[in-house]
Amino acid sequence: MTAKSIFRGSTLIYVVCALISCQTTPQPSSEPPIENMKIAHLRAGDTTAFQQIRTQFVENNPGYDLSYVERTLDLPKASSNRVVFIQEGGGTAVINAQDSSKFSVGDIILLGEAEGIQTDSLFSALIFTVPEPPPDNIPAFVRPDWDLNITDVPGGCATETNAYRRILLTWLGKVGPYNYHAINAHRVRIMDSFSHYHPKEGGFDEFYLVQMALPEAKILTSAQVPKIEEPTSVGKEEVGGLIQSTELEVGDLVYLPRGVMHRGVGGVLAQVITVPGFIPGSEIGVDHHLRRINHVLSLKGAKRLPYNEAASTEAIIK
Repeated sequence: MTAKSIFRGSTLIYVVCALISCQTTPQPSSEPPIENMKIAHLRAGDTTAFQQIRTQFVENNPGYDLSYVERTLDLPKASSNRVVFIQEGGGTAVINAQDSSKFSVGDIILLGEAEGIQTDSLFSALIFTVPEPPPDNIPAFVRPDWDLNITDVPGGCATETNAYRRILLTWLGKVGPYNYHAINAHRVRIMDSFSHYHPKEGGFDEFYLVQMALPEAKILTSAQVPKIEEPTSVGKEEVGGLIQSTELEVGDLVYLPRGVMHRGVGGVLAQVITVPGFIPGSEIGVDHHLRRINHVLSLKGAKRLPYNEAASTEAIIK
C-alpha cells in the first residue's frame, strides 16, 4: 500500500469519526437552566433554607431584599421602603408613635423610609424591602378581612365561585383598589389551581406564605417546563421525575422563581406574593400539555401526570 493510499484511508476515518462525534455530542443549551422551587419551614426555624431563598431572590431581583422576624414587639426604623406580611400574632401596632391600627395574621403593613413599628403583643412577619414607595392612596395598614374596599375576586389560583381570594396589592385597578407595581399580593384559599408558570422574560417571582393548610395541602412543581411544552419529546422513563409534590404546612415559605411550573392543591390558605407584580399575560398554563403527554404515552391510573381538568382543554394565558 502506498503512502498516498494510507493518507486517503486515514483522512476517511477521520472524517467519519468527526461526523459521528458531531452527531453524538450533546450541544449546550443557550438558555440557562430553570431554577428549582425552594421551601423554608419558618415555624420550625429553618434559617438555612430561608437564607438560600433570600440569596437567590436578591440575585434575581436587584433592589429588593427579604427578611423574617420572629416574636417581636418592635420593628426598628430603616432607610428603605418595606412591606410587612403578618404571619403570627395580633394586637395593636403603631407606626412612629403616630398611625395606629389593629392587626392580625394576613394583614400587610407598609412602611416608608424612616418608619418603624411598635406593638402591644408579639408578632412574626415576612418583610420585603422594595425599591419604591407605595402610592399615597394605599393605607399603611391593608387588612383583607376588615377593609370594605377588599372583596372576594375569584380567579387565578381560585376560580370557584365561592372562592376566598382577597387582593391586597394589585397591578390592575379593575381587580382591586390598591395599585402597586413594586410588589403584589393576594390572600387566597387554594383547592385546585391550574398548572402554570411565569416566564423568565417579562414574568415575576412568586412566593406562597402558608397561613392555613388542610391535611392534603401540597404544591406540585416542575423545573422542566421546556420539556413539558414539547409533549412528544417526553419518554416514559422521564415521567416519574417530571413533577414534584411537596406537602405544605402552616409557616412554610415557598419560593417559585420565574420559569417554575406550579399548582396548589388540597386546601391551602396562603398569602401569594409576587415581585414585581401580577403582570398581565404572564401566567402561562400547561395543563393541556400535561394532558397531551398522558395521551401520547397512554399513561393510566397512578402513572398519569396530574393536571387540572378544567384548564386542560386549551392553552390558557392570564
